Amino acid sequence: MNAYDGATAVVIGGSIGGLTTALLLRDLGFTVDVFERTPTALDGRGSGIVLQPDTLRWFTERSEQHPQDLSTSTDWVQYLDTDNQIVHRERRTWSYTSWGTFYRALLGDFGSDHYHLGEYACGFDQDERSVTVRFVSGREVTADLVVFADGITSIGRRRLDPAADLSYSGYIGWRGTVPEKDLSEGARELLKDSITYTVVPHSHITLYPIPGEGGTGPQDRLMNYVWYRNVPEGPELSEMLIDKRGFPGTVSIHPSQVQDRYVAEMRDAARRMLSPAAAEVVTATATPYIQVVSDVRASRMAEGRVALIGDAACAARPHAAAGTAKAAADAWALVGALREAEGDIGAALRTWEPVQLELSARLLERVVAMGERSQFSNTWKPGDPSLRFGLYGPGR
Repeated sequence: MNAYDGATAVVIGGSIGGLTTALLLRDLGFTVDVFERTPTALDGRGSGIVLQPDTLRWFTERSEQHPQDLSTSTDWVQYLDTDNQIVHRERRTWSYTSWGTFYRALLGDFGSDHYHLGEYACGFDQDERSVTVRFVSGREVTADLVVFADGITSIGRRRLDPAADLSYSGYIGWRGTVPEKDLSEGARELLKDSITYTVVPHSHITLYPIPGEGGTGPQDRLMNYVWYRNVPEGPELSEMLIDKRGFPGTVSIHPSQVQDRYVAEMRDAARRMLSPAAAEVVTATATPYIQVVSDVRASRMAEGRVALIGDAACAARPHAAAGTAKAAADAWALVGALREAEGDIGAALRTWEPVQLELSARLLERVVAMGERSQFSNTWKPGDPSLRFGLYGPGR
């Protein structure tokens, strides 16, 4: 008999990390319920994701869906100067997806029967046998295991490590997408088979093609970008992070909600600062949005029968393209520890925690150094292998 047959698990957070965790726990024998705080399905987010092996592992090992149906790929990494000249190019294949495409695929495998929207977890209690989670709706749910996959503002992290606060990096990321087919022929040809960088003093931009809502073909693909720009902490940042409704943001300002004057300044700066191909993508974005680049790492990822994974445990700036990979790696390692523990959930979490804490620490140290090189010391050099993507190290 499976040691976890009849066991129950609750996953707080229904995004990519939460769904990956839920699928793996269900495969292990748990009855799993996922609780997502937003009231509607998390669809339509256009952000790009660089696919690393841990992120894709569910689809390569367990799912009937095929990775190639969810992704685009490029064969080159290139750097453009401000005249559109290629200053460095090397053959290196990467694959990408869009947040919405990957989310829909995971949710399709998990199903909707145990996926609950509009439930905001606000606290929990536990004893040796179970954990009871409380929601602002008044609902309470008791389970044998609770996993918080509730992102950078995690309620679970506040409970396990109240001292773990967000630390602002000193810069933001402007993000957006443009249909590839809407770009000029010159820009389309220059960007289509590459992940492309332009590095300028105290700033850089990264661009790559991702699936669109209609699929992965040339008529559907989107050109996705992240443009990092320094904004001092204080009144300047606070004013920028008030959206059009008058609500202040701490993590992001959503598409269509960034104040028009900041969008106009950003477009003007793109024309002045970036390569023409990159500037064309940025200025053609209908609804760019802002990601506040911050870091946070909990000193604990487990307590009794409660675990933190992904950004809930460690949210690191995105220069290594490892955020979703870290969440997936946490989930796979957790399930491996549970399997080895043969039903002893507390022992499994105690075994699992130190390894994942070390992985978080190494990742955070690396991406902080990468950001320092691009945004402040101006030592980000095209082709430097130490700047490659990777959860476990450059290119890994």
